[in-house]
Parts: sequence; C-alpha cells; structure tokens
Amino acid sequence: MDLLFLSRRIYLGDGSHEAPLHGGIVVDTQGIVRRVLRTSQEVNSYLYNTESEAVYDFGDLVLMPGLIDANVHINEPGRKDWEGFVSATKAAAAGGFTTIIDRPTNATPTTCSVQALKAKTSTARGKIYIDVGFWGGLVPGNGDQLAPLLAAGVIGLQCTLCGSAPPVSDEFAAISEPQLTDALKQLNDQEIEAVIAFHAELPELRQVTVLPDESSSKCYANFLGTRPATMELAAVQLICRLATQNQQRRFHIMNLSCAEALPLLADCRRRGAGAQLSAETCPHYLALCAEEVPDCGTEFKTWPPIRERSNQTGLWQALHQPDDGLLMIASDHSAATPGARCLTYGRGRGNFMNAWPGISSLQLSLPIVWTRSRQYEENKEQKPLSLADVHRLMCWQPAELCGLSRFKGRIAEGYDADFCIWNPDEQFTVTAEELYTASKTTATPYAGQRLNGVVHATVVRGLHVYQQYEGFGQPLGKVLLRKSSRKVVKFVRL
Repeated sequence: MDLLFLSRRIYLGDGSHEAPLHGGIVVDTQGIVRRVLRTSQEVNSYLYNTESEAVYDFGDLVLMPGLIDANVHINEPGRKDWEGFVSATKAAAAGGFTTIIDRPTNATPTTCSVQALKAKTSTARGKIYIDVGFWGGLVPGNGDQLAPLLAAGVIGLQCTLCGSAPPVSDEFAAISEPQLTDALKQLNDQEIEAVIAFHAELPELRQVTVLPDESSSKCYANFLGTRPATMELAAVQLICRLATQNQQRRFHIMNLSCAEALPLLADCRRRGAGAQLSAETCPHYLALCAEEVPDCGTEFKTWPPIRERSNQTGLWQALHQPDDGLLMIASDHSAATPGARCLTYGRGRGNFMNAWPGISSLQLSLPIVWTRSRQYEENKEQKPLSLADVHRLMCWQPAELCGLSRFKGRIAEGYDADFCIWNPDEQFTVTAEELYTASKTTATPYAGQRLNGVVHATVVRGLHVYQQYEGFGQPLGKVLLRKSSRKVVKFVRL
C-alpha cells in the first residue's frame, strides 16, 4: 500500500506553484512519488476513498524536496577518523540533505582510478543513510583513467589548480594548464561528456613571505595574506579562457570565495556566447568574515580563505542573479581530527600555517544560509532568500549540475520521494555535541551561534532516515552511479 505525507506548507519546486500549498504526497512502495494532492479537498477525498499503509502529517512544517550538496569530502577509506560514510551521511540527513556528492581528494586512495572508485563504492554500501554520488579525480598522469572513470559512474571530473594540503598533497596533485588542455582534447576527441569542476586558485609567481615565529602563524591576518584574492582571480581567468575555447563542455567552479571574480564569470558568459560556465559559493563565505576570526581559531581555516566582511555583499547579490551570478550553494564540508586541525594543546595549537584547511558545516548549511539571509535583510544590505531561492540554490541546480534532475530535485510524479521537513522560524544554538560529524570537538566556527531553521525529519524514497527526537532509521541510502554512452547519460541507483 502507498504512503501519504501531509503538510500545510508543501513546496513542490516543480515550477507550478511558487507558494507552498496545503496538500499531500502519495508515495508508492518503491519510494517514488505517485501523485501530488494539491488541495485539502483532494486530501480529504483521497483519505475517504483510499487506505494507506501509513499517513505522516507534518502540520505547519515546511515539506520541500530534499537538499543536494555537490561538494562534500568523505575521507573513507583511509582516513575514516577524519570523516567516514556513516558520520557524513548522518550529518547530512540531520541537515535535510537527501543526496551528497563526494569529492575525490581526501580518501586513501584518492578517487583517480576505477579501482579507487570501486574501493569507495564497496565501502559505502550498507553504511550510508542518504544517497551518495562521486566525483572522479583529474590529476597529472591519470589520462588513461578519465574515460573509464566516467564509464564506471562518476558524475564528473574534479581537479585543483593549486595543489592540496599535506598529507593529501602527494596523493592529489595540482594540474597545470598544458596537462588540462591535453585532458580536454582527449575527452573531446572521444566525444565523452563530462562536467569539469575546479578548485580555483593558482599559485602566485611571487610567493608571500610568512614570518617564521610561532606567534605570527597564529594570527589569521598573516594566513589570509598567503592566499590573496589574486590567486582566485588568476584561476578564474584561466577557466574562463578554457570555457570559451571548449564551448561544448560544462565547467564548474567549486567553493568560490572572491566576489571580485564574479564580473569575470558574467563577462565570459556574455562574450563567449555558448560558454558553459557555472560557480558555487559556500555557507562560510556568506556567513563568516576575516574580522571575526580569533587568533588560534584554526577551525575557521579553509582554502580559499574566509575573506573580509566587505566581500560578502557581492556574493549575496550574485545568489539572486542565476544567469550571471552564482548557480548554487554547497558546503565544501571537510572535517578532520583535532590534531590535523592544530586544535590539540601544545606549542602547535592554533597554527594557521600547519592546520588542515576545511570547514565542518554539512549539518548546518540550511540554517546558516537561512539565518544570515535574514540578517542581511535587517541591515538593509540585501533582500533575503525566499523558499524558492533555497530550493534553486541548494536542491534543483545541484541536481542539474550532477545529472540527477530526471529523478531528484523536485516533488513531482515519477520522482524520488526525497523530502526535507523543517521549521524556518524555530531557533537553536549550535553545540558540537549535537553534530554528527566524526570530529565532535569545538572544530566548527559556528559553535555557540543562534540559528533559525530546525530540520525535523528527512525522508529518502519514502523512508524516514532522520527524525529530530527519534534519531536515525536504517542506513538505506544508495550509491548513485552515472552510466553513459557517448552523449546518452542516465543514472542507476545501486
């Protein structure tokens, strides 16, 4: 028998209703939406004439499509103590996410070969609470693995232009422009479709000198000086050039922090008519600023870095400009142990130069974005994001980028019954103990903050994987693999 989900505030995200409706969603035994009841009268008629296996009434809570995060670091196998599949997918589910896409960089081995991808998928199965897809790595020397990786199921290829932090730097090296050009030619010659995603920073020709004493390394301003905006601008210029030269291919910039780069993106789209170029930013670039980072506060360290408060206005404005601005919001969640983050006691505590770069925030992405959006409204700096904006930025556009929009990203007949049920007006205080990430320390820069937006339940294909007061169901998430044959692309759920 079917399941019935009810709410007075259902946001479908299907383009037919901008305002939430009072209705219901009928879900079949396979976890697929069978019917949408768009009025309370339709609900009453359905209840009178049809017997359901279960009816879930969420009252005045918002019921919207499950969130999708295309930028998450899961470090298993190899660094499970940093973040494994169980802890990452629990954190995601508690944050309203029903699908996440794993970056290729931090596991051992990195996802730069079919063998490594198989190690990832075999490790993930039976552990994941939500659906998980995978980026493949594009690094020097793995040209022979690109087509096999895409055929084996990665959603696209991701590279870095500036190298990774130790100890990952030896495992996931930066790719140069000539190497990248050769890889693109190889994919083009074989007519293979693939999104190419970038960590967009280029090393400076003139290296910034950092004072060697310990006190200087514990000052955020000194660290910020080693990752200037010019590194992002140079990388974006390179990517714009490649997008103009390869208009048949989709390019995507991950975790963009620098608002100065936005006019470059807009100009590339206008001048190179046909250039397929998109970009995302992250909650920490929208909500945190350099002026507020304390000395030794290495939980704030990430690449690209959190910049000055003046930088945020441009990012917020770009979220309201889907054609010329930022396409989506993704967490770039990257947890690590306290030792790697230089948060353990001793002489090395708080050393920004040595600490692992990454913000742990997957579970908090929705309330951070929702809360800061309203604070900007109060300060008259920017109009707030609407429910439709949140859906576009954190659900539909990620589904489009990752090739999932045929069955995820909206509530419609034939789509997966993936739901985020939350209260936008309810408040909570962030505490490390209530986060499900592997590193339950004070290593979140949001500790102690008061946020709006409480997730009450997360549903994946009709199954409750998370409920606020009852915890988690079974780990019934699926591995998402992209199956392609030249230009015909489809997904299978294993």
